[in-house]
Amino acid sequence: MIQSLADVLFMPWVVGVLLGAGVWLTIRSGVVQLRRFVDAWRVAFIRRSTGATGALTPFQAFMTALAASIGTGNIAGVATAIVSGGPGALFWIWVYGFFAMAIKFAEATLGLTYREVRGTTVRSGPMYYLRDGLRSPLLAWLFALVAAVAALTTTPFTQPNSIALVINSVFGIPRVAVGIAIAVLTWLVIIGGITSIGRAAERLSPLKVGLYLAGGLIVIVANASRIPGVLSAIVTQAFSMQAAAGGTLGMLVAMRYGIARGIYANEAGYGTAAVAYGTAQSAQPVQQGLNAVIEVFTVSFVTSTISAMTILLTGAWRSGATSSAAVAAGFDAVMPTVGGWIVAFCVFLFGYTTLIGWAYYGEQFFEYILGRAVTRPYRWIYCLLIPFGAMTRVDVVWAWGDLMNALQVFPNLIGLIGLSGLVARIAREPVRLRAGSTDVHGERGELGEDAI
Repeated sequence: MIQSLADVLFMPWVVGVLLGAGVWLTIRSGVVQLRRFVDAWRVAFIRRSTGATGALTPFQAFMTALAASIGTGNIAGVATAIVSGGPGALFWIWVYGFFAMAIKFAEATLGLTYREVRGTTVRSGPMYYLRDGLRSPLLAWLFALVAAVAALTTTPFTQPNSIALVINSVFGIPRVAVGIAIAVLTWLVIIGGITSIGRAAERLSPLKVGLYLAGGLIVIVANASRIPGVLSAIVTQAFSMQAAAGGTLGMLVAMRYGIARGIYANEAGYGTAAVAYGTAQSAQPVQQGLNAVIEVFTVSFVTSTISAMTILLTGAWRSGATSSAAVAAGFDAVMPTVGGWIVAFCVFLFGYTTLIGWAYYGEQFFEYILGRAVTRPYRWIYCLLIPFGAMTRVDVVWAWGDLMNALQVFPNLIGLIGLSGLVARIAREPVRLRAGSTDVHGERGELGEDAI
């Protein structure tokens, strides 16, 4: 029943609403994801603060958002999309990724614009721009409730389960032992709060992307002669009029799986980006918005593409394997044994960093509803659920997660569209890195704190 309800909501309503919002925000922002793409790369790796208040440096906030969004869905979810929807699914992952950049730009800019800061204590998220920007306390409370339940009842189950399955299959380590180890490692980070999470994300996010990129490129280069044929199949099957499963047009099947898994991969529309980017020590919402553009680009056009291309080039998508096993088979085809180890380690890093990032998201959502006193009990409960997630079947949990994610999309997008005029204005602002410095357009700012 839960899965059926999630399917009814997710296809086509959530997909249609997200695509429509992405197109609208792209137009309102003046196609910010293309117009400011070079600017985004220039400011993406600035490690110093550009504002006096906040909990994390802009770079740490960027890495925390990246840590949370690049999860096992970038490996297992993308592989499932290709196996179920064919090569054309990757094209639709790219399509949604393009519009998702505008959605996340809006979430990040509004997250920094509407937040509560007391020294290094920051409260941020869609709740605050729904309450203070859109002037709708009811929508803010409903979003926080749904998102809090989703964070606590899905992520501690789904991510550990994917990690435990892969490590058990590759190394033979019992799943319960894997779950306990993950719980302890998660507790060691999240018990220290957002500053501890930010430091961990700052180190682990570049590592996991770099390792997966290096391994994937080896597979892709080894099969370079097949790249033209695979690219042709991606485009032609994205628009195929031939009948697929159940007599449905191949194009519709590719769209369904590609866009749905693209949403899971980059999380644009869930509102979580507003929580992470709202913690930044920055006075410039546009800077965090541009960081969000690079985040989605990394997720949708780098890691997701690597997952898809490795199984398409090696033929692993037709091997009968699915999920992360298909990607492991693709890596093993070029690097026997070692390839499986690389995928297993990447699944661990992807899932673990998602766990610590979403732990903070859930904490913020619960604090909004129940107050600061809930923080420490929440952290303990979150970690205690992880071993159960590693050991149990998670069919119902994934269905429940689909339903909760679908529900939290709607109030968040109402806020993004309602405040799109402010997003459009921010999208035209220059980025000044420090008082008296030149901005990324080469224009010199005035001296003083107000020039930041």
